Amino acid sequence: MDKPLVAIVGRPNVGKSTLFNRIIGYRLSIIEDQIGVTRDRIYAEAEWNGREFVIVDTGGIVFNDEDPIHKSVTKQAAAALEEADVLVFVVDSSCGSSPLDFEVAKKLRGCGKPVIVAANKSDNDNRSWDSAEFYELGFETLVPISALNGRCVADLLDEIVAAMPDRDTGSEEEDIVKIAVVGRPNVGKSSIVNAILGRDRVIVSDVAGTTRDAIDSLFEHKGKTVSLVDTAGIRKAGKIQGSIEYYTVLRAIRAMERSDVTMIVIDGNEGLRDGDKRVAGFAHDSGRACMIVVNKWDLVSDGSIRDYADSVRAQLPFMSYAPIVFTSALTGKGVSAAVDTAIDICAYHSMRVSTGELNRILQNAA
Repeated sequence: MDKPLVAIVGRPNVGKSTLFNRIIGYRLSIIEDQIGVTRDRIYAEAEWNGREFVIVDTGGIVFNDEDPIHKSVTKQAAAALEEADVLVFVVDSSCGSSPLDFEVAKKLRGCGKPVIVAANKSDNDNRSWDSAEFYELGFETLVPISALNGRCVADLLDEIVAAMPDRDTGSEEEDIVKIAVVGRPNVGKSSIVNAILGRDRVIVSDVAGTTRDAIDSLFEHKGKTVSLVDTAGIRKAGKIQGSIEYYTVLRAIRAMERSDVTMIVIDGNEGLRDGDKRVAGFAHDSGRACMIVVNKWDLVSDGSIRDYADSVRAQLPFMSYAPIVFTSALTGKGVSAAVDTAIDICAYHSMRVSTGELNRILQNAA
């Protein structure tokens, strides 16, 4: 896990997510010509010339903006600056340097880490020559690139690898339990993730829909390495608005498919709704181990765990196999037990039964 970390940073709408997707080789960050599409920081593993590293995409950095979402995005980007070993500062060659670029540059210089300026949208030789103006930002290394068509991205990767610290990344692949946290909007998925991690890893607010990408976090739990994936809330089909939200739902479904365990979060205070049943159907169809987490249990007055569990089972008969855990992300109650349960059912789900043993079971059942 101790691989160099490379953070892609810059002001909004300069092509950071396009570069991130280009480097990792597939579409993980949502791309749309709209400012503020990437909100949380998104991690993925990458490799170049035999050197493995972790790369993180961040939301656009803004200053002196009182919008709570923009402030949270900038806070997440600042956290990425702290943990990164190398910073890739993305700027836009098509419109030249801006006052905000200089503000971001000042912030990066204070980090004391290697900074590589990626002059994006340098789609031709003229743009590449014009990108020299970005040297005035005060950094020695500048690479004109086009994240969209891949022009000179290899040169950028050469510079990134050259700037990385030497680390022993180890040769053995770790046995990682992958958990996807899913649910309809605003049931407390991000709060559950933050309670598990013990830090504000994912932006949390009371506005439904603040998590747009599926976001991976690695952590240790009782000696076991766990990958926790927070996803955007899955709405009813008729309520999905615009291409961005369509892709976020698709990303959540894909997160289930690449996980070992799907943790379905429902709001204990509101009870099971049609949206919860739809999410449970997606989880069941993914073929992965599933569990149900009843969050906000601290808000339920006179609630009987047994009665509530029986009600959930009656409404989700196709998920009778899924254990139910009651939690409160606010107080932390039941959160560790939820991770314990996820690890246990992952082990059961991956268990292999020999043909001979299966025949004996069938004979005894006959």
